Amino acid sequence: MIECLVEEGIAEHRAVLIENGHVRNARIDWPGSLAEGQVEDAVLVSRAAGSTRGTARFANDEEALVDRLPREASEGAAIRLEVTRAAQPEAGRSKLAQARPTSAAVKPRPSLVQSLRALGYSPRVVRRFPACDWDEAWAEAADSRVAFPGGSLHFAPTPAMTVVDVDGDRPPRDLALTAVPAIVAAIKRFDLAGSIGIDFPTLAAKADRKAVDEALGALLADWPHERTAMNGFGFVQIVARLRHPSLLHLLQLRRVEASARRLLRQGEMVEGAGTVLLTCNTAVAAALAPEWLDELARRSGRPVRVAVDPALATTAAFAQAVAA
Repeated sequence: MIECLVEEGIAEHRAVLIENGHVRNARIDWPGSLAEGQVEDAVLVSRAAGSTRGTARFANDEEALVDRLPREASEGAAIRLEVTRAAQPEAGRSKLAQARPTSAAVKPRPSLVQSLRALGYSPRVVRRFPACDWDEAWAEAADSRVAFPGGSLHFAPTPAMTVVDVDGDRPPRDLALTAVPAIVAAIKRFDLAGSIGIDFPTLAAKADRKAVDEALGALLADWPHERTAMNGFGFVQIVARLRHPSLLHLLQLRRVEASARRLLRQGEMVEGAGTVLLTCNTAVAAALAPEWLDELARRSGRPVRVAVDPALATTAAFAQAVAA
């Protein structure tokens, strides 16, 4: 049985597509940021003379790149925009969200549930995911490595593309073919899109390269994308429409923020009497907004306290119940 489930946590909503306790697809959404499908009146803050592109500021103070600007649109004026892509995290910066002018009615930011319904899913909101490997999927994305029989995959998000390196000790053809199911599963589980480059071992024989191409095609048949054939150096490029940040990008490039939100979720699920104690390093503690901690106290019905342990890794934060 396949289920689409959503947890609406504090400062983070998360969705999983679960089959027999295994997370096939996962997605994280941080409410408050611009999202695809949102329609809002914004202010055009910059536009180069004669250009159809510019930058607009929305009510939440987030800026977006705007394309297809009409000739009469001027800096400082209000303009109704539809968000076509959320902001994308990168090392040291973010690519701005993208938007375009529209005459459609104002539409609030869609929730994760609404976004999934628009894609044809039937999500069900639950307080807590049932027993599944969600934590393992989160850890894989945070570590950027996925093991498979005889090898491993290393995922590296770069400004140009997400690069997947295939490594292992099998003969090159066997290694490449064995890696294909793991690659496809990870792409879906990490919610990857945009440009994805896969660096397979070099396969000299054209027949071997064709076999890998056919294996990829078969397993990606239900996933909208375009793909190049493997070149002589073992490289394949996949391109899919980019709508929002992936699990991999958020956990790799916004690690502190992602870990803080995960800690809040752990705190909400703590069982037993007493104060909810959140233990984390200095950076994660600084990322815990006061209003988030207030919401955790409200949801849990207990006092909340934060303890800082500078020796803890960012992703090693944990929650527990302690005596007041």
